[in-house]
Amino acid sequence: MSYQTIETDDAVTLAPRVAHASVIWLHGLGADGHDFVPIVPELRLPDALRVRFVFPHATVRPVTLNNGFRMRAWYDIKSLNPGGRGDPEGLAESVARIADLIAGERAGGIDAGRIVIAGFSQGGAVALHAALICPERLAGVIALSAYLPLADELERRLAGANRDLPVLQCHGRQDPVVVLPMGEAAREWLTHHNYPVEWHEYPMQHAVCAAEIADIATWLQARLA
Repeated sequence: MSYQTIETDDAVTLAPRVAHASVIWLHGLGADGHDFVPIVPELRLPDALRVRFVFPHATVRPVTLNNGFRMRAWYDIKSLNPGGRGDPEGLAESVARIADLIAGERAGGIDAGRIVIAGFSQGGAVALHAALICPERLAGVIALSAYLPLADELERRLAGANRDLPVLQCHGRQDPVVVLPMGEAAREWLTHHNYPVEWHEYPMQHAVCAAEIADIATWLQARLA
């Protein structure tokens, strides 16, 4: 697949000449939209899928965990424990931004049912919130090495259109940043609320591996075929 790379202050986009589906992919804390761009060719998706990839940059903001140092973050993190990862205002701001990106893809002619929201780590947390409250039916959501902050607040806002949205969760067994039990807790919450979750574990830390990329590719093809 040949892509045109479009870079703005807000995002990096890999756009085929004609797009039939979109993946909005959110990076982790301290990274930016370029972080997952190299993975696209590794997915080896069929040309017929015609997927546009949108990699937004998080806002630069102070992060309490890092002594207030300003970096790209979807919301503030005060500590690595589950309670310290809750920032209602920052999370709401980022979720609203993803809603705007979804609307932009819709305005560009992509049906909501052919849009996937994906994210790594903190980006995965935002992806889950944004997808599960979206009022239009999406194709699915991918949460890589991620967790689910502010679950009680999310529960109050779940959208009926996506109450059985397919979820792909991938996690490293040796992850020291988002420890495996945090990913498992998110999975348990999702399955308790009747979301169909496909779960994969890998012998890795807070990273992405080749086997995981292959699983993501298989899942995307199933959702977007």
